[in-house]
Amino acid sequence: MKKFFLFLFPLTLVVSGCLVVDNPFSGLPPGPRRAVLKLEGNMQIPEEDLGLFEIPEIKDEAIKSGELPFTFEVKYKENDPDVFGLEIINGEERIEVLPKDISFGWDHRIGKDTLTINFPIFESYIKGIYAENIIQGYWVVTTKENYRIPFEAKFGQNHRFAKMLKEPEMNVDGKWEVTFEVETDSPYKAIGEFQQDGHKLTGTFLTETGDYRFLEGTVREDKLFLSCFDGSHAFLFQAKMMEDGTLTGQFNSGKHYQCLWTAKRNPDFQLRDPHELTYLNEGYDKFAFAFKNTEGNIVSSEDENFQGKVKVIQIMGTWCPNCLDETKFLIDYLKENDHPDLAVVAMGFEKHDEAQNIELLKNFKDRLNIPYEVLFAGSSKKAEAAKALPMLNHIMSYPTLILIDKKDQVRKIHTGFAGPATSEYETFKKGFEETVKMLLEENVE
Repeated sequence: MKKFFLFLFPLTLVVSGCLVVDNPFSGLPPGPRRAVLKLEGNMQIPEEDLGLFEIPEIKDEAIKSGELPFTFEVKYKENDPDVFGLEIINGEERIEVLPKDISFGWDHRIGKDTLTINFPIFESYIKGIYAENIIQGYWVVTTKENYRIPFEAKFGQNHRFAKMLKEPEMNVDGKWEVTFEVETDSPYKAIGEFQQDGHKLTGTFLTETGDYRFLEGTVREDKLFLSCFDGSHAFLFQAKMMEDGTLTGQFNSGKHYQCLWTAKRNPDFQLRDPHELTYLNEGYDKFAFAFKNTEGNIVSSEDENFQGKVKVIQIMGTWCPNCLDETKFLIDYLKENDHPDLAVVAMGFEKHDEAQNIELLKNFKDRLNIPYEVLFAGSSKKAEAAKALPMLNHIMSYPTLILIDKKDQVRKIHTGFAGPATSEYETFKKGFEETVKMLLEENVE
């Protein structure tokens, strides 16, 4: 069972109560809840954008169109009925929200109990009213203008999509060659990895820039439904199996993005080699940098403490879940493989002004107990990021990992990250460990 910890800003836990009479706890009753984010209608692609592509009917009378479901569980601290946290569930993943990140109590202005769940690492929150074991409110993303999606959660339910009675008519277990944005002039490829057990469906999509993390859903008759909510992203995938055995469907990310996708079984399909997508521009033979760290001091590749060492450079952003997954991997790696000749540096590309960005990076470093330098390198806009690192042909993905030997020569650049939801994760880990070991053992004389 995977756990994905959100290290968030502390809030004051307000304990008060206008709860159901038989609830002995000062906050929400413990147990499972089924939550839904209510997207705007079914968000179908406008007909004028479809071209010659026709999307099949994928509505289902048992699954409400435009609802993005997920589940979570309220848990109390052992022997303490006043302290509770949450676990958001996506397949094998458990996203723990700590008690200090939850505000619950009586709001005298409206005469109801209110709940706020903060995800400040991703600059979003859920806020709602609690009554009769139902929470109703909104998920709000503060980095997007006027961005809020209606939210509802019901106590005692732990199914994600509708409970199924009839056996599914298809089995999508296995590896699929996927094309997203098929209605556009610039479609992109992905690998779909699905695990089906009866109606239950889990899996993910791996692209050249990262993966869609842990998805969970169901297969109903000739249709599939998958969703994910992690505090940063809200993903909903729907598809119908066609007569030729291919899948055709729609992907929604929150209320701001939608596209069409198709898939066909292909166990041999591979994406491009992640080590060949980003490289040094002609005329550059080294990766040089000089940026401010979280204390406001300039850290440079010319600093004495980097000389003669193997260097791992992480290009990332605090807003990026794949970057968080990679950061956790690097932290765990260093716990087991600390070496005096190895230096790791993270370069954060962020979305606000410099002072706010440095503060975000500092809080990110502190919450995760990151044992290496975290620098502010510039804007997260890829064109601006490319200007900050002119030796690279482009910034294609957050994250990107650069491995540099003791003589300051770039040996490998890995674009994107195949995280723990993918079958490629163990391959990535093995390759990284072997490369770093080789670089550390190389004789510089």
